[in-house]
Amino acid sequence: MSKRVSFHSHRPSASRVRSAVVAAGLGTSMVLGVGAAFAAGTAGTTGATSLASTATADSVAQQAAAQGKAAKHAEHVAEKKAEAKKKKAQAKKKAAKKAAAKLPWETPVSHYQLTASFGNDGSRWAHKHSGQDFAVPIGTKVEAAHKGTIVKAGPNGGGDGPAYGNAIVIKHSNGTYSQYAHLSKIDVHIGEHVKKGEKIALSGNTGNTSGPHLHFEIRTTPNYGSAVNPVNYLHKEGIKV
Repeated sequence: MSKRVSFHSHRPSASRVRSAVVAAGLGTSMVLGVGAAFAAGTAGTTGATSLASTATADSVAQQAAAQGKAAKHAEHVAEKKAEAKKKKAQAKKKAAKKAAAKLPWETPVSHYQLTASFGNDGSRWAHKHSGQDFAVPIGTKVEAAHKGTIVKAGPNGGGDGPAYGNAIVIKHSNGTYSQYAHLSKIDVHIGEHVKKGEKIALSGNTGNTSGPHLHFEIRTTPNYGSAVNPVNYLHKEGIKV
């Protein structure tokens, strides 16, 4: 009895080959698909980041431009306010000067500091201080406080004593007298008529003084000893000292 020997071939069948190829194709497709999806996702993220950065930069630029515009506007407003304030001050000063020009009296000097006042005690005079001292530099223009006629002018206080140095006394139509002392230069003479605001001398440091200033008095007579408070007198005439 013969035996049938069976030979099994090790070559894969065609169907198995086809199945393997298909599986390999599917695996490759999946791998390639995942890679493509990752690449696409990465590209999308990069693009979104780029767009976000651009938007942020634009926003910062717009904000900076707005702030610069606001700052420029604020500066312009401040300049306008300062200019308006300056014009208002100038107008006020002009009005005050115009009003003062209409008054019959004025202070004998401008841009001064008040020092010794009427009635003060001091080592530079024997009795109470007889006038108001206006501290000004030597050579400051001294003006007639009111219109009148020169009745004293010269050294030795114009006759009132050496303590006054160079001095002038003016007689006014209302019966009062004004005196100006410690002068460095006298520009008027006895008998001369002067107007309010007219230059009559230059301030100085002559006589008994502790520094440059103008000594100013209002008197009821032309002579020493008849002085009244000059600041109070000028206040009554509408002059602020």
